[in-house]
Amino acid sequence: MRIASIDIGTNTLLLLVADIDTKGVIHLVHHEERVPRLGRDVDKQRVIGISAFDKIGWILNEYKNLSVQHRCDAIVACATSAVRDAANRSDFISYLRSTTGINVEVLTGEEEAIWSYRGAMSDIKGLGLPAAVIDIGGGSTEVSFPQGSEAASGKTPLHHLSYQLGSVRLTERYLQHSPPVPGEVEAAKDSIREAWNPIEGLDGRRYDLVGAAGTVTTLACLDQKLPEFLLEKVSGYRLSREHVEAWLEKLLKMTPEQIQSLSQATLGRSDILTAGALILAEFMKRFRFETVIATERGLRYGLVIREWEKTQK
Repeated sequence: MRIASIDIGTNTLLLLVADIDTKGVIHLVHHEERVPRLGRDVDKQRVIGISAFDKIGWILNEYKNLSVQHRCDAIVACATSAVRDAANRSDFISYLRSTTGINVEVLTGEEEAIWSYRGAMSDIKGLGLPAAVIDIGGGSTEVSFPQGSEAASGKTPLHHLSYQLGSVRLTERYLQHSPPVPGEVEAAKDSIREAWNPIEGLDGRRYDLVGAAGTVTTLACLDQKLPEFLLEKVSGYRLSREHVEAWLEKLLKMTPEQIQSLSQATLGRSDILTAGALILAEFMKRFRFETVIATERGLRYGLVIREWEKTQK
């Protein structure tokens, strides 16, 4: 079965075309990424800007055409944090349906966490411990992990948590200067630390941390001095907390233009990467994770699994 999966995020708009076999194993066929930053100012204004309607609609039609060219059996599309927050989300979804013919589902934070976890875990190898998955998006961050005495056996329910904490949102709220000034950084850290307070039972000595989405994969590129994103180099790369913190210290002293010069992998996120690295570093410190394993898999892959599972009932 060939499925096209579209993830309309706060910062990026992603397409995955994948085959999924009878055992539920996903094989990449094609992928695309655009960076329209749908969520620009949504945190403050609580509405999606009119210009974003046309921009997102145009990209969706492009993705629809690619899906048709690849002879997909189904097209599934979802929207996440920015659209969840917007007062005009119904108008936005109706507009996309009328101009593209695609029904876009707005996921709850918990649904996003569930399917990000399923996607991230669809091709992770060599884990020695149960996995905790962190997905740092533009508008929100999702954390999922099994908890309990049987966590290692996979028989315990997963905790799926979503927080109003993302790289775009944090940048717009706190990091007003470029580079940010110390007071802004401390305010951002306070907000991040407060967000983690409800999490109980997560300890990096008992879990392996898997990081989905652009912050972790971009840091994996920088850590390897890659001139651009290379899937085979990024997938499964272990990034130490020491290196995450070292990169954060560098990024905190750089302008977006300087960050952009490091690698093409920063394209579209050079002005928000610092905030994403701050979220990751604070999370790893709080819960005592020494490494994070990068994966390009996440929500898009989870949606492919979800669509395939519907056909198995």
